[in-house]
Order: sequence, then C-alpha cells, then structure tokens
Amino acid sequence: MDIALAGADDGVALAVLDAAGRPGVVERLRGPAFPARVAELERAGPRWVWADTAVLHPPLLEAGVSVGRAQDLRLAHAVLVRSRSLARPLPDDDRWRPADPDLAGSGEPSLLDLPADGRTPDLAEVVAEHRRQQDAVAASTRPDRLRLLLAAESAGALVAAELTAVGLPFDEAVHTALLTRLLGPRPLPGGRPARLEALAAEVRTLLAAPGLNPDSAPDLLRALHTQGLTVDTTRQWELERLDHPVVAPLLEYKKLARLLSANGWAWLQAWVRGGRFRPEYLPAGVVTGRWAARGGGALQLPKQVRAAVVAAPDRRLVVADAAQLEPRVLAAMARDEAMARASRAGDLYQALVDDGVVDTRAHAKVAMLGALYGATSGEAGHLMPRLLRSYPRATGWVEEAARAGERGEVVTTWLGRSSPAPPESWHRVQQLASLPEATATDQRRARSQARDWGRFTRNFVVQGTAAEWALCWLADLRRRLRDLGEVGGVRPALVYFLHDEVIVETPAALAEPVAEAVRAAARRAGELLFGTFPVEFALDVACVQSYAEAA
Repeated sequence: MDIALAGADDGVALAVLDAAGRPGVVERLRGPAFPARVAELERAGPRWVWADTAVLHPPLLEAGVSVGRAQDLRLAHAVLVRSRSLARPLPDDDRWRPADPDLAGSGEPSLLDLPADGRTPDLAEVVAEHRRQQDAVAASTRPDRLRLLLAAESAGALVAAELTAVGLPFDEAVHTALLTRLLGPRPLPGGRPARLEALAAEVRTLLAAPGLNPDSAPDLLRALHTQGLTVDTTRQWELERLDHPVVAPLLEYKKLARLLSANGWAWLQAWVRGGRFRPEYLPAGVVTGRWAARGGGALQLPKQVRAAVVAAPDRRLVVADAAQLEPRVLAAMARDEAMARASRAGDLYQALVDDGVVDTRAHAKVAMLGALYGATSGEAGHLMPRLLRSYPRATGWVEEAARAGERGEVVTTWLGRSSPAPPESWHRVQQLASLPEATATDQRRARSQARDWGRFTRNFVVQGTAAEWALCWLADLRRRLRDLGEVGGVRPALVYFLHDEVIVETPAALAEPVAEAVRAAARRAGELLFGTFPVEFALDVACVQSYAEAA
C-alpha cells in the first residue's frame, strides 16, 4: 500500500493510493494529529510517498514515530532525469531537483557538489510525480535494478534523518580534555590557544619573519621563499621534502590548527548537544550517490577525536567497516572470477601477493588504487601491467569506462545512476583541437581534459556502485535492527555512517546479535546487487565501549 503525503498550508495532507496510483479520500491533519495518524497507518506496513524525507521525517521522529518504508521523490527524480537506463527521458523540473552538480563552472568533474533547496510540492503534485516516476521505471531497460536503486536511496534518506535525530554518543568532557592537552586552555574569542601561539612564534623566528601569520598560505609561501625554500604550496607532502629546522614546528602547527578549526571548542558548542554529536547528512550529496554533510564534519571525524565517542556503561558500539569495498564491487560488476577468488581470501590486497600478482601488500594497494583512479605514472603506472594480466575483466571494465569518458560519453553504475555529461566548455576544447588550424597547445589541452574526464568516469562506475551496495547494506541493517527488539526499553540504533562504515549503538546484551545482523546485511546487499556471483564483502567488526578502540 502506497500513501502519498505532502505539506499543506494548514498542516499536512495524505491519501492512500490505489493500484493505479490514484489517491482516495484526502485527509488533512494539523499538529499532533499528524504523527498520531501516521503511527496508526504505519501498522499496515505502507510505503510513504513524499517529496523530501529530510523535510517530513524529522517532525515524525521528534514525535516518536519512525516509518518503515518511504519513496523520496526528489532523490528519485535526480536519478531518473539523468539515468540512461530509461527508454524515455524523464523531463527535468526544478520543483523536484534536490541536487544538480554544477560542473560547467570549472569545466572539470567534481564528486563534492551539494544539493540546493526547492519549494515543497502539494499533494496533487506528489501524486502526479510519483506516477511519472513509476511509469518511467517500468519502461526502462532494467526496471528491477532501478527500483532497487530508488528504494535504497529512499531508505538511506530515512536513515540519514534518524542519524541526526538519534546522534552519536559523545563525551564533551573527554573532548575538552583532549583540546586542552593538545592546544592549551580555551583562548578568548579571536585569540590562538597557547600551544599554537608558541609554535607560531617558533616558526616566525626560524623564518626570520616577525610579522608572519602562519594561517595565511600566501604569507607563509613568501616567508619560505625568502629563506631559499622553493615550494609551490604549503601542503604537508611538499613541506616534508624540505631540509630546514622550520619543517617540524610548521607541520605541528598546521596539524593542531586543523584540529582547532574542524573539531575545536566552537565545533563542540555548535554540533554536540545533550551528549550527542548531531551532524546533518545529505544523502546522494555527491554525484556518484555518496553522502555528503551540510555541517559538523560527519564524514571527516579524525581518529584523535574518536576517544570522545563513548557508549554508556550498559551499552556497546558495534563498529563495522567494509574492507576494500571498491575493488570487491569492481570484481562483481566485471564478473572477474580471479579477482572474486582473491576477495574470498579475506584481505584482498594480501591475496594479490599470495597469487604472485605483486610482491608486497603495499604494492597491491597502490596498483589497485591506480586501476580505480587512473594512475598512469610513478609506482602505480609501473605496477598496472601486472594487474592487467592477472585481472583482465576487472581492469578492462574500468578502462572502458575511462575511454567512454574521454570520448565525452556518459557511464552508468550497476543499478542505473548515470554520470553527468561533460560541460559545453569541454566539448568546445575538443572541437577546437579537431580543426585543421588547431595548434599543438590546443591539442595538448584537449588530450589533458579528455584524460581528466576519463579518470572521472573510470571511478564513477565503481564509486557509484559501491555507494549503491552501501545503501542496500544500510537499508537491510536498519530493518534487521528494528526486528531485534529492545532491552530495558532501549533498542539498537544506527548512530553513524561513513561511506563504507557504520556504528550501531546497542544494549550490551544485544551486541553479538547486532554484529551478526551487520554481517548478514552485508551478505544480503551483495546478493541484491550481484546475485550469486561469488564475491565476498568482508567486514571488520568490533564490539567496543569507545570508537577509538575500533580504530
């Protein structure tokens, strides 16, 4: 049973849809009547059809109501207007666009574009868009895959809202003690902590630059150049190549300044409330379908901060990390039996060493990342021929995606998310290079841009499919956790997600059942996407009191 739900001037409106997607009697609800009616209807196990989970699910969660299934029409629209799996393109419409990564501005692909807000459609618009999407999927080349993708996207949106509502347990006292130990006492507004100020003074002395602001990259570069230190940037890898006494204090300053900026006292005050870290997640905030975060740095929680993520004494954190996810996904997509066999050895990189493909695990990792990201020079370029010989199907899969991108074509993930086409500026450069009067500079520029786009499409098919696997993992795990029940009035709950890693907070008595649910959900995700093809999606699972214990 599908139930359409939309915001209205006087609250919300909902209607049960018949088999043809037509609405029945429209109910209009205000105030507490809204969550109460949803809770009543939820007992029948419907699928809620609404424009935007991020708008409609939080008020339900605040009232203690969590729905089991939903169809997020904006997330679905973003997939369907671009997917090359459709027999007939779904017309784009600003009202239904949660995100449209803008690649035209820079002329280069980006995996880090975030969505923009739009107005809230009414019930009639929700019903009409739902029917359009259902018809488009039914007429697609692979409706089974698209339906799975849209269901997984929508389940992910439910999880995202719940992650913010529940929050990650966070001990403010532990984090404050960490900041004080590393940086010194909290400074007055606008001031530097004592440790940073001391390091800044040391850097100024060693560079003979008494007025230097080490937070200013241009000023720092000038001071370095004045001392004869030729670097193009102030990035760590460049500074580490220098032989000068300033390197150590400067790198320490930059590391501590990052901690202060990303996870300092201001961050603690803004994002940790009531002993819980509550960031804002953005499902499909990246063009490949990966999540992003609107604030709080949820997807960049550094290891030094994790000691503050602590469960209550009668609870545990079940931390699970999908090991080497993207190579395993590539093996499954390409139906590469040899690489699949390596995946079943547990550590896929070590399996490459054991099979004689490369000589060390470090080389195995470099070679595999080179295949996924298109490295053609250095150590990765040297190792690539060995990978090509051992795994021709897997490497051929990403090579073809890269060649398609170089030709300006669109590529598609396993379930049907298609990449953006290159911008017009990209095509203009390619056309200019093809003219008889094109210069050698024009041709070099065109080849460089083609290779850049090829690297983007090469990784798009793998990263996007890995994101689809992770969404199916999340959706199935969420269902299993709901079925585990509670202990002392407390249920296991997802509290953190980072691309291929989850954290479940659970009563201690349910820690082992939760760990098994995490593993079972990973197996199910593999089956949903790839059927019986024998790739193992290995997990590192730990039941701990503190997140730091699992790192």
